Amino acid sequence: MIREQRSIYRTQRRAQYDYDPKPRRRPAWSGSTRLWIPLSLAGMLLLWRALVFIGDYPPFVLPAPEQVAARWLQEMTGGVLLSHTLYTLAEALGGFAIALILSLSLGYALAHAPRLERIVAAHIVIIQAIPVVAIAPLIILWVGYDLRAKILIAAVVTFFPMLSSVIVALRGVPRDLLEMGAISGAGRWDTLRHIELPLALPALFGGIKTGLALATTGAVVAEFIGGRNGLGALINIARGLFDTPLLFVSLLTLALLTLAFYLIAIGLERRLITWND
Repeated sequence: MIREQRSIYRTQRRAQYDYDPKPRRRPAWSGSTRLWIPLSLAGMLLLWRALVFIGDYPPFVLPAPEQVAARWLQEMTGGVLLSHTLYTLAEALGGFAIALILSLSLGYALAHAPRLERIVAAHIVIIQAIPVVAIAPLIILWVGYDLRAKILIAAVVTFFPMLSSVIVALRGVPRDLLEMGAISGAGRWDTLRHIELPLALPALFGGIKTGLALATTGAVVAEFIGGRNGLGALINIARGLFDTPLLFVSLLTLALLTLAFYLIAIGLERRLITWND
């Protein structure tokens, strides 16, 4: 019965979307969008190169794109950049995994208990109002300077936005489907599996994509404060040595890492949510 009601809801969504008189929004990764991404990147590179040529800046102020590319290849071949990138990757994925588990479990509880949410929300707002840069030294002091502290800081940065998305996603499930499930005798697990989770996935993936981006930010913040490994530590080293090409290499690698996370999340979203196309 639950599956039949969910199928009816999906059919209604498709019919509403297909016969909507308003123009359909183009999918996020359509052919034209994939074409514009390399074109925009090429335009940015040309603008960067023109700025270096016109301003005649020295490399320690603004290196040329080919200088940054040569330095990136040098650091990657030597293994230095790869080791720092893998360290940041481990911190970001570890923090994201912790935040995902906690946000899903606590978000489910808060979404079904409005009174509990009102009590917990005040504490969440207070904690979230404190800058992570101020909390990170305490976490490092309590946990240590090893990988665990960096993972915990990344989890703290990622947790609160993902928790909000989980609550919003679960409360966005149509009420009539939940009532129909209750009338059909569905328990909590059946309701979560067949109704809430499938219909909340679009909003959940919005929080997941944001959380993956914030996880790298949290990892780099932790490396800024205390650490000898990771892209954040490499940025600190480059800044101290006035090695601007290495600084650009670290920043671009961090941007590519975040972009890779985003593309993976997009791929999973398109694979798991086929009925919402």
